[in-house]
Amino acid sequence: MNLDDIRKGIDEIDGKLLDLLSDRADLVHEVGLVKKRDGLQIYAPEREEALLRRLIERNKGRLPEKSIRAIYREIMSAALALEDDLKIAYLGPEASWTHQAAIKKFGHSVEYTPLHNFAEVFDQVARRRADYGVVPIENSTEGAVSHTLDLFVDSPLQICAQILLRIENCLAAAIPREQIKTLYSHPQALAQCRGWILKNFPEAHLIEVSSTTRAAQLAHEKAAEGAAAICSPLGAEMHGLEVLEQSIQDRATNTTRFLVIGEKTCPPTGKDRTSLLFAIHDRPGSLVRALQAFDQFHINMSKIESRPSKRKDWEYIFYVDLSGHCDDPVLKNGIEELEKHCSMVKLLGSYPDAGE
Repeated sequence: MNLDDIRKGIDEIDGKLLDLLSDRADLVHEVGLVKKRDGLQIYAPEREEALLRRLIERNKGRLPEKSIRAIYREIMSAALALEDDLKIAYLGPEASWTHQAAIKKFGHSVEYTPLHNFAEVFDQVARRRADYGVVPIENSTEGAVSHTLDLFVDSPLQICAQILLRIENCLAAAIPREQIKTLYSHPQALAQCRGWILKNFPEAHLIEVSSTTRAAQLAHEKAAEGAAAICSPLGAEMHGLEVLEQSIQDRATNTTRFLVIGEKTCPPTGKDRTSLLFAIHDRPGSLVRALQAFDQFHINMSKIESRPSKRKDWEYIFYVDLSGHCDDPVLKNGIEELEKHCSMVKLLGSYPDAGE
C-alpha cells in the first residue's frame, strides 16, 4: 500500500469511529435520563473502572494501557457532560497539580471550579454547588496533607474515588539561570525539591505561596527582581516562562494521591480501598486493642495517620486506609470489633483501589 491508500483507510476508520461514538452518545443520553428518574448518581467510578479494566484485558493491539485510559477518559468525560452539567470543584488556581489530577479523572468536557482552599472545596460540594471535589491527601515524599484529613472529621462527604498523579516539578523563569535570586513555590513543592535547591541554589531566597501556578505568575511579574518558580511545566507555559530544568524533584517517582469527594460512596468493584477515622478512649493499651481488630480478621491496613482532635488537648484522631470494601463481611466484622475499643468511628467511604 502507498501513503495515499493508507491515509484513505484511516479516513474510513475515522468515519466509522465517529458514527459509533454518536451511537454511544445516544445511549449515554438514555442512561442519564434513567439515572435522573431513579435519583442515581451521575458519576459512577465503579462502572468506569470496570469498563477500563475490561477494555485493557480485551486489548490485543498496539495501544498501551496508558493510551487506552487516556482515550476513554475523554470519551467518558464527554458522556458525563451529556448526562448532566457536571461541576467539579478543586484547589486552584487553573493548571495547579490538583487541577491536572481532576482532568486526569474527569477529562476536559466537564465544568471546573477553582477554589482558594480545601475548606471551600468541601463546602461547595456539601452545599451541592459542585457535584464532586478533588483534594490532595498525601505525597509519596512529604506524607499526608493534614488540612484534608482535618476537614473529614466534621464533613458529611464521602470518598468515592482516588487519583494517583506523578509530580514533575521544574525550574521555570523569564530570566537566565545565573540571574535567579528568589525561588517561589508551594511549600510541598519546595520540600519535594529540597536537595536539588541546596545543591543548585543554596543562596536563593525561598518564598512560599499558595500554589505552584501562583509561583509561576509571580516569577513572570517579578522577573526583573531575579524571581523564578518551581512549578509544573503547564504552569510555566501558562505564564510565559521558559523551563530551565525539568524533573527537579528529589525522588524520580514523586507521586501525589488525590481524593474525589461527593455525597455517596462507591459500590464494590472487587478491588477496593476503605478509609475511616477513629478516636480511642484515653486508657493504656487502647490503640493496640483497636488495631488488633484488623489483625483478628486479617484485614490489611495500608495507611495510618494521627491528627490532634482539636476538641481536647492531647486527644488524637486516626485516619486509616484498609484493603476491601465496607460492604465486605470480613471488613464489616472488623469495623464492628473496632467500635468496641473506640470513642468514635467514622466511615469515610469505599472506592476503587485504582493505580491510574
